[in-house]
Amino acid sequence: MIAHDVPGPTGATPDGPTPDGSAAVAGPPERAAAPDRPVAEPPVSGGPAGSPPAEPAGFPLYPPYPDPPANAGPWGPAAHAGPQGPYGPPGPNAYAGPWGPPPYGAPPAPWGAPHGPGWGPPPGPPGAYPGPGPAGMPPPRPVRTHRWGLGAYLVVEAVFLLASVAVAAVLGERLSSSAGALATALVVPTLLAAGTAILITVWRGNGPRIDLGLQFSWRDVGLGLAFGFGGLVITIPASLLYVAIAGDETTSAVGEEFGGIRSGPWMAALVFVIVVFVAPLCEEIVYRGLLWGAVERLGAHRWWALVITTVVFALAHFEFTRTPLLLVVAIPIALARLYTGRLVAGVVAHAVNNLLPAVSLVMMLLGVLPGT
Repeated sequence: MIAHDVPGPTGATPDGPTPDGSAAVAGPPERAAAPDRPVAEPPVSGGPAGSPPAEPAGFPLYPPYPDPPANAGPWGPAAHAGPQGPYGPPGPNAYAGPWGPPPYGAPPAPWGAPHGPGWGPPPGPPGAYPGPGPAGMPPPRPVRTHRWGLGAYLVVEAVFLLASVAVAAVLGERLSSSAGALATALVVPTLLAAGTAILITVWRGNGPRIDLGLQFSWRDVGLGLAFGFGGLVITIPASLLYVAIAGDETTSAVGEEFGGIRSGPWMAALVFVIVVFVAPLCEEIVYRGLLWGAVERLGAHRWWALVITTVVFALAHFEFTRTPLLLVVAIPIALARLYTGRLVAGVVAHAVNNLLPAVSLVMMLLGVLPGT
């Protein structure tokens, strides 16, 4: 028998003697495990088409394969070859390689990050999530510059004037004898004007919350009260002085219309709500909201926006004998808008300014005070 056809004893090595001193016989070499890595069984197939192979139970979390050469292996090029393997350096997403995280328990990549085959893009149309957001949420919607200007204010003012004429034509003679008819003539044009302003911001901009600064906060309420009551310290003495100089003809148009009319407590309460709450909100939306934003869109400084809106507000009441007084009254309201950059403080300051006239109207309607 030829020597190399005889199997060697157990324990023989290719280039060394056997334990009993006999000659070494060649045989198939055994594969030694790497000292630094655990030996892993090959992956088990059977997953859906196109998906990565599934791992058997006990498969090590760290990739057991040696670093492959570039452009080799089922996961693409070894972009981060090194001691940590081909799947990227350790970190928050330790195993996320160039094609996304392999299924070894690593956290998924955030929206907007690259995703590998079998993982798919994030839900939504392409470009819906341009980058990662907080806690994996989509990023906030970008704010665009509104596309309305002075033309929007002119449209709103036209709506107010046309509605006033239409309501007066419908109500006719009842305006001189009915508190309900007067309340309707007071509130309907104002509501239509403010509603038109809000619709314009929705159609041509980002909506009233962003474009008009119509955002509620208790801090703005407190600042509005401060500006409102602080303004009364100036406006009450200014009103008394102006009446002493100009005479009784400087009474408000609303007071003149309601003079001599009596009503029950429910109608008086409704008039109070209109004068103190509804009218300030609607007027601030139109003047310190829409008109203010239109002036700023022209590139004017916010102080110019304050001056222009204050003058227009005083003239738009069409009480020209009271225009200087209305200018003084409007300054604290405009300062509240300027200081906070939002409408709520101006609305509250405006409501405080209308509080005393509203109380006077209620007392006139109930017959406590004589009508003018």
